[in-house]
Amino acid sequence: MSILAKIQEIENEMAKTQKNKATMGHLGLLKARLAKLRRELITPKSGGGGPAGEGFDVAKTGAKDGKGRGKQVIAVARTCSMIFLVLDVEKPIAHKKLIEYELEGFGIRLNKGPPPISFKKKEKGGLNLTTLVPQSELDLETVKTILSEYKIHNADITLKGDCTTEELIDVIEGNRIYMPAIYVLNKIDSITIEELDVISKIPHCVPISAHHKWNFDELLEKMWEYLDLVRVYTKPKGQMPDYSSPIVLSREKCTVEDFCMKIHKSLAKDFKHAVVWGKSVKYNPQRVGKDHVLMDEDIVQIIKKV
Repeated sequence: MSILAKIQEIENEMAKTQKNKATMGHLGLLKARLAKLRRELITPKSGGGGPAGEGFDVAKTGAKDGKGRGKQVIAVARTCSMIFLVLDVEKPIAHKKLIEYELEGFGIRLNKGPPPISFKKKEKGGLNLTTLVPQSELDLETVKTILSEYKIHNADITLKGDCTTEELIDVIEGNRIYMPAIYVLNKIDSITIEELDVISKIPHCVPISAHHKWNFDELLEKMWEYLDLVRVYTKPKGQMPDYSSPIVLSREKCTVEDFCMKIHKSLAKDFKHAVVWGKSVKYNPQRVGKDHVLMDEDIVQIIKKV
């Protein structure tokens, strides 16, 4: 039986199985098997690959099953910092659910963080399950059933929130990607103001008209917010700041040292101190060291050792 046929068989069995306390373990086992089959389906076989950096669009369905250019989609999508999902404003919910289902199928979780689960395999001692809050879906027997599918019989698991079987499987699989996404609702020029008010309430969405170039400013602003980036401007000694080409840093790594490394490693090596103007300092300007954390639109001048 092919992998696709096995996937279809499991999905059919899951659809027929009533969800209750008695069937939680069985459903968990089916979901674990499904996750393993999907991983097997989308894992690229050894051999050559296509050129890097190629962009393309795809059909809404079939990617997770390896159809068409599905594996290329996976390779590109999993390395992105953010995903734009461009939807027809007249059918946003239907298209949104289809695309989300496809992305979920190959391990991409949109606008979510990693589950609040600590999981550590060990050589002996059996399974130890600790729950910090009451669980509505996972108990020791269900966890054992899921882990047995992965041939894991010794592990420490801590559930720090009310977790689902899917979240536990995600942690066990260990190859999930959590990334921000913006739903771009196009063709707002074809609907009424009242309809636009309703559609705008969809989480993580930005309504636009590509034809009329409406609301592009909000889309850019939202993109910057979701990417969580910091723009830092350079100021050579005795010159005005360069506002045309900011150094872009991740908010998680935006110290003065990160700023120096982004420009050139030698700058960090020869660093004496920095002079900073902006929101990150109490006084403008202020002398700071390598560990100073920069904020968006700060201006930085690096002073080197003599």
